[in-house]
Amino acid sequence: MTRDLGLIRELLLKLEPLSGSHVWQHILPNDPRIQLEGHSPDEIEYHLQLLMEQGFVEQPLSGAMEGIMFKRLTWAGHDYLDAVRDPKVWRKTKEATDKVGSWTFEIVKGLAKSIIKSELQKHGLGFD
Repeated sequence: MTRDLGLIRELLLKLEPLSGSHVWQHILPNDPRIQLEGHSPDEIEYHLQLLMEQGFVEQPLSGAMEGIMFKRLTWAGHDYLDAVRDPKVWRKTKEATDKVGSWTFEIVKGLAKSIIKSELQKHGLGFD
């Protein structure tokens, strides 16, 4: 199975409102709160595990289990999501990565940040 940038973004968007609880939640791949049309539970499971491996969600336990134990996004998870949250920025980022055909999270995040900086500059809020 390949990584799907869009699915990772969508899962983070679904998990973010569930953040902040003081109780760990067992999020299974078929949980209606994270279901995404066009994606199977297997795809969702795989990408939940990638979110844990990347350190985008807090992990209380290690070991094999279906789904994830979830309490909140980490700083890295929020930071990545904030870089790709805006649909316009996401579309431009995805178009650029599709042209190249190869990417890492760091490249995607950096590209999204450069698009955001460019938009800020257009509004006179840019960086020197």
